[in-house]
Formats: sequence, structure tokens, C-alpha cells
Amino acid sequence: MTIEVKVPSLPESVSDGTLVNWKKKPGEAVKRGESLVDLETDKVVLDIPAPADGVFGQILRQEGEAVTTGEVIATLEESADGQVAAPEPAPAVSAAPVVPAAPVAEANLEGLSPAVRRLAAEHGLDIAKVAGSGRDGRVTKADVLAFLEGRQSARPAPAPSPAPAIARPAPAPTIPAASAPVPADALGRLEQRVPMTRLRARIAERLLMAKNNTAMLTTFNEINMKPVMDLRNRYKDDFEKKHGVRLGFMGFFVKAVIEALKRYPSVNASIDGNDILYHGYYDIGIAVSSPRGLVVPILRDADQMSLADIEKTIGEFGKKAKEGTLTIEEMTGGTFTITNGGVFGSLMSTPILNPPQSGILGMHATKDRPVAENGQVVIRPMMYVAHSYDHRMIDGREAVTFLVTVKECIEDPARLVLQV
Repeated sequence: MTIEVKVPSLPESVSDGTLVNWKKKPGEAVKRGESLVDLETDKVVLDIPAPADGVFGQILRQEGEAVTTGEVIATLEESADGQVAAPEPAPAVSAAPVVPAAPVAEANLEGLSPAVRRLAAEHGLDIAKVAGSGRDGRVTKADVLAFLEGRQSARPAPAPSPAPAIARPAPAPTIPAASAPVPADALGRLEQRVPMTRLRARIAERLLMAKNNTAMLTTFNEINMKPVMDLRNRYKDDFEKKHGVRLGFMGFFVKAVIEALKRYPSVNASIDGNDILYHGYYDIGIAVSSPRGLVVPILRDADQMSLADIEKTIGEFGKKAKEGTLTIEEMTGGTFTITNGGVFGSLMSTPILNPPQSGILGMHATKDRPVAENGQVVIRPMMYVAHSYDHRMIDGREAVTFLVTVKECIEDPARLVLQV
């Protein structure tokens, strides 16, 4: 019995996705719930699982293709009694003999889809010469077609010699593989043209929207981190022993931001058409770096969370971001965002708004600097902080005093307990 593998229902805010990595080959046995392919949306990467036990049949949509909810992308073969059935034989390649232009290494064929294998055989193509744009540099059907179309302009490979010249170093691993061969420029320097991932394209779209559709301004201040650092050093061992999580600085800033938002509700609000929407809750977005780009998971009802709960949840978000397992629900919504460029060494920057939010706090690196205290010059660990805000609804006075409140809470942590 043939079972169709379909794209599951996508969340309301996601219209489609891109297939990025088939994990099974036709003819392989699969178990119900086993991941078949990754589906990349503009927010997260989703797994599409096998709907039943069986043998993986035919791949109907290739890597790099956009698909929508309910679309059939592959088939499974299962017998009526639930036992695994043998897959249908693959259609034979043209009976005419094909003399390959160059031998195709068996290792290069591993993980390739049937369509790629068929094209390589029909055109006598050495897959090693094709740059892959799929996951982990895998060659897709689109890569092969692009290579064949641009074959006449491609440079011939250099003839082998027993004593080769100094080889050009391979591109850095952070540069994605090109989607098609790109000829060198007039000076012999290589270039790569790489399509944006859906997440990167979405980030670009939202940043441009924030720039063009808001009246964004930024106010700056600096915070003496010594009081909170002394408090952390005094209690960090006991805190970790009791709660099983390290005591960081982000939890203090989340608490300080919530206290400031309670005093200045407009910073926690958003514009909806001609209306101002004041939120009666505090969902704080925490910007987290991931291999795919910057993501912003949300601390729901952060005002009701303890310092330990905040630190634990942020730690979980960081782990999920690295593994690519954050869900859309975990990144949807939010009334205010905190971003920490200091972890990368940033001394000062202007954070950009995360629409439709009206405010974002930027933290930066803590550096020892000379400051004046009681008429004396002393060295203190100082951090520059930035508050970007939508000036359409937040006045300069509110924006500045909001940031001053955050500063006061961090420089005197007792305020967070006494709420003064």
C-alpha cells in the first residue's frame, strides 16, 4: 500500500517552507515518527516525520524547492498487514549506452537524490565538479541543472601534474557553498553567489521594515556593574548548588527591565494601525545567536518568573538555538527585547527594533574605566547600555527615564527586591 508523505499544517504566520535535507533514500526502511526531511521556514527548521512504518518510496519534491501545507512530497510503501513491502523498482535509465566524460566517484554519490543520480548518468557528469547548495554542501537537482546550463563558460580543470603548484586555500567553513559555479573575475579572483536562507531573508525583511516604518531613536547610558558583580560573586556558588543553574547577569537585567516597564507602560506597548495597544503582561524576548542567524525566543510572563527560572529558561533557549529545535511558538510574540552584543566584545551599538515592539535594550561588554565617585577618580567595571525606541509613541523623556530606571536597579540590586 502506498502512503503519501505530506507537508504538515504550518502555523498561521508561516505560508510555506523550503526542503533542505532529505535524510532517507528511496528503498531504505523507515519507522513511524522517524525524521524524513528538514523543512526550513522563515523562523525555524521543522522535521517532517514518517507517517507509518515502511520502505521509503519516491521523492517527489527535491531539496531547495518551496512547499506548502498539505503538499505531497514523497511516498512510503507499506503492505496491507503492516509488514514492510518491497519498494517498486526504479525506472530504468535510457537503454542507450552513456560514456561518462569523467569517472564518478562512488563516495560522491552518497546522499544524492535519484534525480541527481539520473542527470549525472545521462550527461556523464562528474558530481565532484558541481558545487552543492544543500545541507552540508549536498548537490541538488537545481545545482546540476545550473552547472549544465553554465558548462560552456566554466573554466576547465587544471591538468594533473606530479608536482602541483601551491594550492589556493579552501574557502572558510563559514561561507556557504555556492549554488552554481561562478567564474573568476578579470584578475583571476574567485567569487561566490549564494542564495539567502529563508531565515536570513526574513531577518533582512524585518530589519528593513523596522528602519522604514518606525521613527527609531536611541538613547545611551552607562552602568557601574560592580554592585551586581559583587552580589553575584558572593552568592553564585550557593545559587548554583540550590537551583542547578549558574547565576548570570541577564536575569538581573530582565528583572530591571520589567521594573522599568511597569513604571513606563508605553515602552511595553505597540502601535496597531491608529491605536496604541497596551499590554498587561511582560513577554521579554531574548536575542540568541544560532548557526542560522539571530533568533529571539520569548520569556512568557517574565514578571512571574524567579531569577533561577529566568536563567534556566535562557540556558535552554541557547541550547535549542544551537540545535535548531526552537519552536515557532517559542519565538512568537514578545512585548520588549533584550540583546547582548557584549558577549561578542561589542563596546557600543545601536540595537534595531523588533516590530511591532516599541523598545529594545542593548547590553554591551563590561570594561574597567576611570569614573568619578565622591570627587575621586576610581576604576570601575562599566557597561554602556542603549535603549532604541519608537518615537511615534514614546517621548524622549520616557525613553531616557526608562533607561535610568534600569541603570538604578542594576547599580543597586536591592531595588529589585524592594521595588523602589
